[in-house]
This record gives sequence, structure tokens and C-alpha cells, in this order.
Amino acid sequence: MKKTSTRLADGRELLYYDEADDRVRDAVDRRPLTPVATASEIRRDVLLGDSVAIASHRQERTYLPPADACPLCPSREGHESEIPAADYDVAVFENRFPSLAGDSGRCEVVCFTSDHDSSFADLTEEQAALVLAAWTDRTAEMGQLAAVEQVFCFENRGAEIGVTLGHPHGQIYGYPYVTPRTDLMLRSLKAHADRTQGASNLFDEVVARERAEGTRIVLEGEHWTAFVPYAAHWPYEVHLHPTRRVPDLLALDDAARAEFPSVYLELLRRFDRIFGPDQPPTPYISAWHQAPFRHPLREEFALHLELFSIRRTSGKLKVLAGSESGMGAFVNDVSPEAAATRLREVASDK
Repeated sequence: MKKTSTRLADGRELLYYDEADDRVRDAVDRRPLTPVATASEIRRDVLLGDSVAIASHRQERTYLPPADACPLCPSREGHESEIPAADYDVAVFENRFPSLAGDSGRCEVVCFTSDHDSSFADLTEEQAALVLAAWTDRTAEMGQLAAVEQVFCFENRGAEIGVTLGHPHGQIYGYPYVTPRTDLMLRSLKAHADRTQGASNLFDEVVARERAEGTRIVLEGEHWTAFVPYAAHWPYEVHLHPTRRVPDLLALDDAARAEFPSVYLELLRRFDRIFGPDQPPTPYISAWHQAPFRHPLREEFALHLELFSIRRTSGKLKVLAGSESGMGAFVNDVSPEAAATRLREVASDK
């Protein structure tokens, strides 16, 4: 992998990640951009004990442009985009409309491919491995920032999820605090350690139970296990864990990195087959959960990826209404065992 760092016309950082070591990236951003002005502010909710990013400048962000005006496609004559090069393998740049910026963290956009009409599931294993390398590198770099406590690599796919750009891409958030979801897991992790006097790790027990029971296992590799969790919140939800527990992407060994592309691409392709061949692509969120950098339980945390869809059946979405949105109390319309069965049924070798 070759990494090339450059700057966009307004000073934001742009990075190219290329499979070929001899690739030269010298295209210049010639757009007449003014410096980015952000108004990100972190406010603490004293009743709930969590934080909210106030980012009113995001109201002006680009919203569902036509394909010929996509800001994530390579630049060409008559269309200068966020990526000056005429093509690219993987590109990462600072978001022009960030939720978090400066002392409030950092937000980046990750373009998985230059092909506008593609998706992550369409990538080759080599391309997926390059994305994994980019996620890992950005986690390392953001971890060096004083304002960042935790790095979150994720992809929103589909208009139903709220995606505003159709080009295959994801984002990376560097939070200036430990997120509420991670905080809950860390509290459960500590409570379990206290109950067992440190004799076992809660993440290890969860994965071991799923492997032993088998009913919710979706697929198993030598270095990764994918399963529908026992208390899944979403109609179709899969958790993917490396066999050897590690706190973040930086700690994955070479064997796990080598196997990840085939396992992950298979999961994504199965998601697109859940509802049948005549259905549109399945909307999903794919989210890497990584340990905070400076938390005392960092080494006990388990890196894992959560992949889930809000589509519960053909033409119907799981809408977060009163119980979920008002009280945070989820009700799932699909049993985890039925979801796991369906995800096994649509395996590529069937």
C-alpha cells in the first residue's frame, strides 16, 4: 500500500491509498474554495449523562446531487470534485461539513472506490483489504490527536438510512469523548469482571456462548466469527468478532487481516439477498466498535463490527417510534434465530 497526503484548495487534508507502490498523486485542487468555517460545539446533557454535538453548519451540506455532479467521483473536465485525481483506489479527506472539528474532534470521508455505481459488496478482496488498511491507518493517526478519545469507522448505505451522497463511501469520526454505546459496554464489562473476580471476560463469554449454541451463527472462518446476537435490536443484525480478542483495528494480526475481506464481503452480499433478487439493495449501517484510547479497560474491550439493516421485510422498514425513540426500549419484529437462519440460507454457495 502507498499513502499520499495532499491538501484541498481550502486547506483540508486529502489522502490517497493505492495498491501500487509507484502510483504518483500530484493532481491539484483548483476550485475557488473559501476556508471551512465550522461551529461544532459539544454540549453535555446533565440528566442523561451523555454529550451532543451541535453543528448547525451541516444544514448546508450537499444533498443527493445527480450522479454527474457527485462530489466523491474523480475530477474530470467540467466537473471538479473533492478528489482532484482522474481516478483513485481509496481516498480519505476531511469532511467539509463535519459534525466534529478542532477541539471537538475530527470527521473524515472514506471513498471506497472511484466507481460511482458500485458498492462495498462489489469490491474485490484486494480492494476491501485496502479499505481495511485505510481504516487502520486513520485509527492510528486520529489516536495521536489530543482531542480524540475514540475512533469510529462506519458506513451508512441507502437512502432509507439517511445517506445524502449515493457514491460508495463511509465516514470516520474521532470523538472527543467516549460514546454512550461504548460506555454502556464498558460498564457491563467491568460489572462482569467484578462478579467473576476477573476470572473471565464478558466479550469472550458472549462469543463462546454463540459458538457453542450455534443457532445464531451466520458464518465462521478460521479467524472471524459472525453471529446474530441473542438480544438483537434490529431485524437483521450481525456481529463480527475476530477469534483473537483485540481492542482495536491496530491490534489485528496478519492472519485476521488476510481473512477479513472474504468474510466481510460475503456478509454484505448475503444482506443484499435477504429479501430476494427482485428487491432493491438492502439499506444497512456497518459500524466498527473500537476501544477508547485512554480508558483503563482498553485491553479488555473487544474490537467488533456490527452490521444491521432497518428493513424488516420486503417494502417495510423498522421505524424507531415511541418505545425506541422515546424510551430507548427496543422491540424487534424478527427473532434472532430466524434472522440467522435466513442469512445462512442466502450464502454464496447455495
